[in-house]
Amino acid sequence: METAYIKTPLGIATIAGDENGIAEISVSDEGAVSANVPAILQKAVSQLNDYFEGKRTDFTFKLNPKGTEFQQKVWKGLLEIPFGKTCSYMDLSKKLGDVKAIRAVASANGKNPLWIVVPCHRVIGTDGSLTGYAGGLWRKKWLLEHENPTMQQSLF
Repeated sequence: METAYIKTPLGIATIAGDENGIAEISVSDEGAVSANVPAILQKAVSQLNDYFEGKRTDFTFKLNPKGTEFQQKVWKGLLEIPFGKTCSYMDLSKKLGDVKAIRAVASANGKNPLWIVVPCHRVIGTDGSLTGYAGGLWRKKWLLEHENPTMQQSLF
């Protein structure tokens, strides 16, 4: 498994993967940026940089997240939320076929190992509120505004 660390507007992103795909992307408040990016991670690093520069709305590198069958199903559902859009945990539960699984869906969402790429930040509360986000609600708000700058405007 190769690893690279890049600077983003939200902190230092860790990208880990191998020839089978990217297994993890996470963010932290501190860390050292990689001087050299392993060849196997260059496409992911380039696409993430493009995303933060506002030049990319989707990702085409190979993904290889580790998780249970149910988690994989939820993460696949997250990939279907369009750029600039949001859905609620309830909507996602319904789409996955079990409205009663809302807590399990929320739990799987919170265990998403592929920050930004599998867009768990696009899932909000049924009332439109920004709810739980492993990276911190301020990051979730930043990402949603980055993807849809006019969404958060107010008349007052």
